[in-house]
Amino acid sequence: MGGPVSNRQLLRWSEGLAAIARTGLGFSDNLYERERFEEVLRVAADIRVAVDDGTDGAEDASGLVHEWMSVVGHGVAGYVTPKVAVGAAVGNEKGELLLIKRADSGVWLYPTGWADVGYSAAEVVVKEVAEETGIEAEPVRLIAVLDGLRLGFTRIPLYSLVFHCRAVGGELRAHPLECADVGWFSPDAMPSPLAGAERWGDHVFAALRGEHVDVLYDQVRQPVWRGNPDDQH
Repeated sequence: MGGPVSNRQLLRWSEGLAAIARTGLGFSDNLYERERFEEVLRVAADIRVAVDDGTDGAEDASGLVHEWMSVVGHGVAGYVTPKVAVGAAVGNEKGELLLIKRADSGVWLYPTGWADVGYSAAEVVVKEVAEETGIEAEPVRLIAVLDGLRLGFTRIPLYSLVFHCRAVGGELRAHPLECADVGWFSPDAMPSPLAGAERWGDHVFAALRGEHVDVLYDQVRQPVWRGNPDDQH
């Protein structure tokens, strides 16, 4: 027998159902089908609110349904996919890793941000590192493609493209709005709380040491929707 369902699994089911329903709404003009998809959205909202606030908060789920409905597109524009973010594993000459303390959550993580239209992924990395930390970074190579929901460091479905980077200039300066703190850290002196380090930590520091590492990605779960999202292997 399996153990209790985790909040991370419930969140993943909720976001999956909501994405299916919103995509269906984007491709269907049939009134009956649209009513069914809206009902699926209500179920997904109940699950999401229960994760956040317990069953007592279910009465507030209508606000989440309204939020999801407000961004339903039409046709291809309505096909719901994960957002794309980029992350930077920036190392210095001491082999230390550049980390920021996020102002919104108080959690430490490597610099990361949403991919911007008109920029390549590597260009966004350079921009985000400079804006968030004051450090000038040079991308070396892509080292990870990670599912943010599976890692548990976001409540928004996203794929994070993580680049190994070298620090080539600049001075530490935390962004006044996005970062509560910023610093360089060795593998034996990492700050806490630290998002998802059990998944990416060894991989990132191996890259910083100059070791060749393959691109890290989340393995296929069997079955996909019942597989444990906490199992990283």
